[in-house]
Amino acid sequence: MHHIKSRHGQEIKETTAFPRLPGPRVVTHGHKGGEDPLRRRKVLTGIAASAAAAISPTPGSGSPSTEETLLGELLVARIRDAMLGLGETIATPSAWDPDTDFSRALADFDACRYSGLAVRLPRLIRAGHATTTGGVVGSDLPTKSYLLATRMLIKLDEQQLGWMAADRARQFAAARGDALGIAESARQLAVLARKAGWHTEALTIALSAADDPDLRGAGRPGAAERGLLIQSAAYTLARRGDREGMRELTDEATAIARELGGAIMLREHGGGFGALTVQLHRISAENHAGDPMAALDAARTVSLKALPSVERRSRCLSDVAAALDRLGRRQECVRTLLSAERHAPQETRARPAVRALVSSLLVSGPTSTELRGLAQRSGVLV
Repeated sequence: MHHIKSRHGQEIKETTAFPRLPGPRVVTHGHKGGEDPLRRRKVLTGIAASAAAAISPTPGSGSPSTEETLLGELLVARIRDAMLGLGETIATPSAWDPDTDFSRALADFDACRYSGLAVRLPRLIRAGHATTTGGVVGSDLPTKSYLLATRMLIKLDEQQLGWMAADRARQFAAARGDALGIAESARQLAVLARKAGWHTEALTIALSAADDPDLRGAGRPGAAERGLLIQSAAYTLARRGDREGMRELTDEATAIARELGGAIMLREHGGGFGALTVQLHRISAENHAGDPMAALDAARTVSLKALPSVERRSRCLSDVAAALDRLGRRQECVRTLLSAERHAPQETRARPAVRALVSSLLVSGPTSTELRGLAQRSGVLV
């Protein structure tokens, strides 16, 4: 049995080795009897047309905000098909370089450009599959692509696909002996376990991964990943309503960040790790632990301009809005959501958590022109 009394005074079960699963094999068969090839082509053509409209809407062809609310659905559908080896492959430009394309996909994620991710991320997943032959993983592209896909699927509340993507990332990372990739996939699995309500399991996954000797031997990047895992465990305790435990683990993450200095490390892992990102995490954690005033106090120490990406700024604003809503400060909540929309329109209008907050505001009290406008642009009020 593994104890973490130095962290929170409770026992966490020791994890065992993950089972090794066979790699996916997708075989393309000919058309079966009764299937209409013409109908199939029409369906695929319709999907492609919808994708083109959402990614590059023609002026006057429709409401951009309406199209943005559908970008999340489009992105999920394309990731799903890429993971399953279905549908048509997205064309690659001449002289295409997967590492460059991944960097651009990560920039799309940081900037909350769902339209760009809807093209690049599925293409990268398919390219990653192509690097694997005979059980040998030829590069870190599959791990990186599946980790980014998992983050996106969690954000869009697609937990079933998220489990699949995180587990594949873990398998690809294990095949290459990639300690950081294994740890980050464990962190994503812990997030998914938490969202499923499996709090003890989420703590076990995150804290056991943080204590893994391979991660402890990975130098400064390994320390940063440990901080991310401990931070994830703290958030799980917040969700369980354990305010004291959440604060203890968050303080531990803060101590790791201070030891690493002021720079934000591992930018490709959940927006990175550093003292500033720990404080950002504290906003949401305090709110979910039942202390929205402490959440706002934490927010006052965070400079939006200092956050490393639009995605992190959007997350900060949406977390502050949630705390304001809990305190019944409706007008400030709406103003904060409108600010989030200005920073990241595609994310604000498509992310389920934000849309749920907007929907709740519509039915819980008096509305305003600004709130109704945001609801319409988010597809909540038709």
